Amino acid sequence: MNLRWLNALLWGNSVALAWMWGLGLFFSVQVSFMFGMKGLLMFAIPNAFGLMLFGCLTQIIANRNPGGHESLALFFDKFAKPFRLIFYIYQIVALSLTVFALVKYLFVPLLGLIEGFDGQAVVALSVMMSVFVLLAVGCLFGEEFGIRKIKAGHALLGGLLLLCIVTVLLSLSPATVGKGIDGLGSENGYTTTRFWGLAVPLIVGLLVGPWLDLQHWQRAIQIHRENTSVRLSYFFGGIIFLLLLLFHGYLAMWVMGNAKGSFEVVAGIDKLVYGHNIVVQYFSNGFKGNSLIPPAYFGFLVICVLTTLDSGYVSLKWFLGKNVERSENMLISIIPKQIISSPIPTFFVVAVITMVGYFARFELEYFMVFYASFFVGYAALAIARCFVPNSQQPLPQIRMFSMACLCLAIFAFGYMLDQNVLMYIGSLLPLVYVMWLVTTTDLLRLVTEKAGEVINAASELSAIKAIVKAETHAPSEVAAPVSAGTHDLAGHFEGKWFVYSMIATYQDTNSVGNVYFGMYPLYVGKTRELFFNAAMPDFDLKTTKFYILTRSFEHKFVRETREFDTITVKIKVAEANRKFCTLEHQIFGAEGQLLGKGKQSLLFVSSKDYGLLDIPPEVYSSFIKYL
Repeated sequence: MNLRWLNALLWGNSVALAWMWGLGLFFSVQVSFMFGMKGLLMFAIPNAFGLMLFGCLTQIIANRNPGGHESLALFFDKFAKPFRLIFYIYQIVALSLTVFALVKYLFVPLLGLIEGFDGQAVVALSVMMSVFVLLAVGCLFGEEFGIRKIKAGHALLGGLLLLCIVTVLLSLSPATVGKGIDGLGSENGYTTTRFWGLAVPLIVGLLVGPWLDLQHWQRAIQIHRENTSVRLSYFFGGIIFLLLLLFHGYLAMWVMGNAKGSFEVVAGIDKLVYGHNIVVQYFSNGFKGNSLIPPAYFGFLVICVLTTLDSGYVSLKWFLGKNVERSENMLISIIPKQIISSPIPTFFVVAVITMVGYFARFELEYFMVFYASFFVGYAALAIARCFVPNSQQPLPQIRMFSMACLCLAIFAFGYMLDQNVLMYIGSLLPLVYVMWLVTTTDLLRLVTEKAGEVINAASELSAIKAIVKAETHAPSEVAAPVSAGTHDLAGHFEGKWFVYSMIATYQDTNSVGNVYFGMYPLYVGKTRELFFNAAMPDFDLKTTKFYILTRSFEHKFVRETREFDTITVKIKVAEANRKFCTLEHQIFGAEGQLLGKGKQSLLFVSSKDYGLLDIPPEVYSSFIKYL
């Protein structure tokens, strides 16, 4: 029991360090600069509580799903599928924000102390080198640790972080600690009105933020695998994270109260004044002497960022590798797996975004807009799909993305124009939309189920069986069948569908006259062979270097048919990746009614030793026209 408690504490430390990214690091300074202690508490408390809430709720998910120590991992595999792109975008923005913040608010001010650091070429080169070094070290740490060892690595870095914090605190003057100026930012356009404009979006975004963070899902899964309480781990993580935020924000207020005139603030392109780097400016003078405060404080910042970057690398490697392995997308299969499953291309994207943001004179808040508006709806829907019954319908991707972009634009206008109403709308509208989406979807589901029950009951009445039969095969559900009389001995193509018809006879039926269920796969198999023959007429079994084998076969039976009915099978290429090809099929009766549908997965092996092959080029060239 003591070991589990210690393990939870170690994981809590890793959780806190991974969440101490650019947002927690430098916005804690800015919000203290703007609004003093009330601003710091408004930012820190919901942030820490959001972590704890994520841990509590994921523990509930893990306990109520089957699978033992793998229950959370099995749940995430299904849960994450419709959110894959948003998970990825969220990680890119988070990493870009983190690197951008450290470069702009730490490295550039420190490099500015170097003689000759004033030309545009020198600044540009220094920024690019700083970004490269940060990302390279993040990759190195990520490769070194991995999710199983990351808590040990973060325990070591956490010890160094604690040493840095103690060094800074012991070096401060006790007589002046805590004399920060509440409301100093009001002189620079940050009024009480602006406070409430930021408070609502921050609270909303911070409470739901962890739900789209791959780093936290991977940690929660690993914690559960180790038979450790996810709830307790995230409770420790929330407490440690809260203390880190309070330390940094309080340090900023100490600087404001004790070093008037020793730091400079800058006006952004929105005419607001920003002071993210006031502590860096103040402590940077310590390099001229032997003070331990500057290296201790700068070490604190670097450690916090590195523990985010290595966590991001590990989680991206896990997420991309898993999705590339299971994907059957043709485009993904063209790119080498080692490239597309590696986080390094993503880190290059992060580098580009960071440099564009720096030279465009962005501020940290411009990245934060995404977390207060764009991602809110997705995170809320993710929570709903975990806990709200009957909310597992397909994700309306286009509608969700359109709503997210709309809310992002509304919030951005509100921030630039200092219009709180627009900021409230940008943050709260996604929540309202998700509530409407979940409730109306549930209502439609109930109506559909009841309507189906009524139709099924009514179909027992012979008087309306014909109506039911005609209504239940809408053109949008299935492709149009081939009418009787168009039978082709070798089959033919209708667009991308290969079509073959046959007539059921006595040998196909069972004792009551219906076509035996085992015949339908035989019909599909016959049609598939004719499709191969039509698509690859030059294929020779005697000289071929590969064989095509069936990896899996699925079929859903919808209706029955009888002797002497015309049966039409349609088959086409549905998907293909590097190794596997998926064929989709539909079976129709004499009057065009859908009898069944399904799919099958094909694999390709060497004709010499039956070793697994990539899809042969001749198969690609033959099948691609029908995809």
